Amino acid sequence: MTTLTRELKPLLLFLVTITSSTLLPVQPDDTNHVYTPCADTTVQVSDGFTLSIAFSSSKAFFFNSTLQLSPCDSRLSLTSQNSQISVFRPKVDEISLLTINTSSFSPGDYGGYMVAFAGRKYAARSLPAFVANSTYTVTSFTLVLEFKKGRLQNLYWKRDGCAQCSGNSKFVCLNNQDCAIGTSSCKKNGGSVDCSLGIQMAFSGTDKHFSALNSWYEVENLRQYSLYGLYSNLKDSLTSQYNNFF
Repeated sequence: MTTLTRELKPLLLFLVTITSSTLLPVQPDDTNHVYTPCADTTVQVSDGFTLSIAFSSSKAFFFNSTLQLSPCDSRLSLTSQNSQISVFRPKVDEISLLTINTSSFSPGDYGGYMVAFAGRKYAARSLPAFVANSTYTVTSFTLVLEFKKGRLQNLYWKRDGCAQCSGNSKFVCLNNQDCAIGTSSCKKNGGSVDCSLGIQMAFSGTDKHFSALNSWYEVENLRQYSLYGLYSNLKDSLTSQYNNFF
């Protein structure tokens, strides 16, 4: 198994404290034996796929303030900046709900932005997405992983233009794209709202056997409903206090 760069190893040690997901045993139908986010691989439907989400300031993800690089690239030197990461291994072409418990971790304390990434030679990374600052916190995101012949090509944050919080006075629409709540309302800051992050994740493109990955199209069809409702075993969901929609 390819090892992580020296720059990322210290960040991975924080995984246990900032993620609420449980480490799962390798499934018998999982043919992907690459478990580090900073290595290249090709996958098929039902494989596990390892990706990471890094938290830092928006400018921390850019080299010389102009070129966005993967957090796996040592030129970013994220460990010398105020950064943390979380690691996940969802199943290829299944709709997943990634959660990050913010009861002891505040994204706003680490720059307030996040980038999803995976790969090294074929490094893919999303654009920085705003999560939180001292005024507002965004708790709901949709991430799409695009593959071609089983290799990750890109990661996209999909937004609905605040359609899901339209008319709800408890939310603020930021930049006409993200539903946000006041950071002071979060439990960590003495409020009553669970501001844990929830990321709907889906796949598009083709796997290494040219089979179509369709879970993103399923998410598009489900966006009018609460995806959290499909995960009834998750307690205290971040939006249950706000009409149970995600």
